[in-house]
Amino acid sequence: MKQFIVCVLLIIQYSGYSQNKFLPEKPPVFNQCEGVAIDSLQACFDKNVFDFIYNNFKVPQHVYDENYEGEVVVLFEVDTLGHFRVIYTDAIYPELKDEAIRVFSKFPKVEPAAYNTRKTFKQYSIPIKIPLVNQSVVTQDLAVVNKKSKLEEQATREFDSVIADRRVFENKEYTSQLNIPFSHNEYARFGREMNLVGTNSHTGSKPFTYAEVSQYYDFKVEKEKLKKEKSSWGGRKLWNEHLVQLQGKDYWFTIDPVLDMQVGKDADADFNTTFNNTRGVMIQGGLGKNFNFYTTFLESQGRFADYVNRYAESLKAFGPDPAIIPGRGIGKRFKSDAYDYPVAEAYLSYTPSKYFNFQFGQGKTFIGDGYRSLVLSDAASPHPFFKINTNFWKIKYTNTWMWLKDVRPEVEQDKAFLTKYIANHYLSWNVSKRVNIGLFESVIWENSNNRGFDISYLNPIIFYRAIEFQNGQGAGNAILGATAKYKWNDNINLYGQFVLDEFSLSDVKAGEKSWKNKYAYQLGIKYYNAFKVDNLMLQLEYNRIRPYTYSHNTIVLNYAHANESKAHPWGGNFNETILIGRYHYKRWFANAKMIYGVKGFDFNEGTDNFSYGGDIYRDYNDRPFDTGVEVAQGLKTTIFNGNLQAGYLINPASNLKIFADITYRDFNPEANTAATFKNNTTWISFGIRNDLFNWYFDF
Repeated sequence: MKQFIVCVLLIIQYSGYSQNKFLPEKPPVFNQCEGVAIDSLQACFDKNVFDFIYNNFKVPQHVYDENYEGEVVVLFEVDTLGHFRVIYTDAIYPELKDEAIRVFSKFPKVEPAAYNTRKTFKQYSIPIKIPLVNQSVVTQDLAVVNKKSKLEEQATREFDSVIADRRVFENKEYTSQLNIPFSHNEYARFGREMNLVGTNSHTGSKPFTYAEVSQYYDFKVEKEKLKKEKSSWGGRKLWNEHLVQLQGKDYWFTIDPVLDMQVGKDADADFNTTFNNTRGVMIQGGLGKNFNFYTTFLESQGRFADYVNRYAESLKAFGPDPAIIPGRGIGKRFKSDAYDYPVAEAYLSYTPSKYFNFQFGQGKTFIGDGYRSLVLSDAASPHPFFKINTNFWKIKYTNTWMWLKDVRPEVEQDKAFLTKYIANHYLSWNVSKRVNIGLFESVIWENSNNRGFDISYLNPIIFYRAIEFQNGQGAGNAILGATAKYKWNDNINLYGQFVLDEFSLSDVKAGEKSWKNKYAYQLGIKYYNAFKVDNLMLQLEYNRIRPYTYSHNTIVLNYAHANESKAHPWGGNFNETILIGRYHYKRWFANAKMIYGVKGFDFNEGTDNFSYGGDIYRDYNDRPFDTGVEVAQGLKTTIFNGNLQAGYLINPASNLKIFADITYRDFNPEANTAATFKNNTTWISFGIRNDLFNWYFDF
């Protein structure tokens, strides 16, 4: 028995010695390092790497001639087969980066690294000194190393491990759940691919995510076609790349400056020039596979064409600020006749599975296939929102909850804007290869009885009209809508919308054109590669909105935000015809747009103060009559707006463009009043901007 115990103790002692001597992690091993003690293998590996670089690296002559002193940073990997692979290089001269890649491709095959006897990948980051010197490291005294604990060793290597985690930037945004910034001009680039007969895409709910569009349109290939061969850092950043682009194993992000610098002339204005001066930053990225983020912050000053300035000041909120810049937000006074208006947009995007995407942020949404949307538009300024996109089978289901503001002085409380809410859902169904139909429902409510954000509307699969009735008359304002699209062929799409705000069948049957029949509709057609011209898109659209649509007898329940409509920017009581042409060739682009409409305004001249149904912020109970209500009633006004724009895409990564723009507007009412009078404008402007959103000046 005593002999057995002695034997066991000897075995335990030997095991303990073995565990101390033979470490679980082993670095890659060159042939020259075979037989070296395991504690010295890393130093041997380092020495052979630096010796090989010193003996094989050839510094280009012009680098020597320019007396350059610096280094080439190389992130490399030894894989499980023992092969060397460069992951990332950084140097001022591209020739130095190319030389580093060449040298590492010549490394001999080695015995791969191991962890617990299993072969594993091993990454290293090293600087190569220029001018070239022999950087062979001297093995440290093991007694010094052994003074550090395992945690201390890990801590001292933590920063280097972060650097070593860096990867070659691969433009992961092109397959991410980030939104593609919604610009009609940019979306036309992939419109045909999204609408080919037989695709199962859903084009009604915008903005699209890159992941949605990348199934039909190869962003990487298309951007590669536009790439300019630039070797210098400045050239690449100006013409091809994000200013900052960084990628690691499980993360990536980009940073870009944002500009919108314009100068122009309004021939009808008293002031000398129009201008816009926007500076800002855009940051976007991803953490892991399922989480993305985006933010832009813009600081702007501007003075626009006279009709735009007058319209902006007509939207004025209560308080000292003189205007609301259409689609952007409140403008403070800048100098004597211009505006200062900061704008911020941001969102978080989370995709837990292929079926769901959740977004929360500050921004805009758009529903429809047209230039205008009668259902939900991006014409008003940004606002907080929460959105759920659900994709399965042939269906895309979008739920959006929005926090809006009523900024009129009539509803001001304690010097704060009144908050109201919108909940809507949009169901898009691909009935067949050619036919898509969509159903839309929206409800608007305010903080009556201090109920705040009503939990009744959080249910994403419920009929809001029923909830509106349950909460009491006047508790909300529900709007119903439908969309449709028919793919005639791969190049021609027909589309339409119908919105029902209020409807009385008995009044329709009576044929008396009742005010209660509040509805709107849209008809349109898109023609891609028109007349066999590649990248030419033509679009014809007709919109008609009856008087009092989108308005309510409880004014805060109108379909609007910050004194702007959440549907068509003209409000109601009009018809409109739009013709658009868009063309791009490589980096060049050109757009043409003509709009002709007839709208009825209110007189508001003392003797006739009735609401004729065009101003959705007026109580529809102020109407002059109940029957005989016709589109464009009241102060009938014809509006023509023509626009030509041409330019050049400087940087596809940040969508930076230079452009020239000319707008002609003829506003011709049947009679002149203080607020509505004949006006003829020719506005010419030139500028440089990042095309990240739609800006509508065609009101």
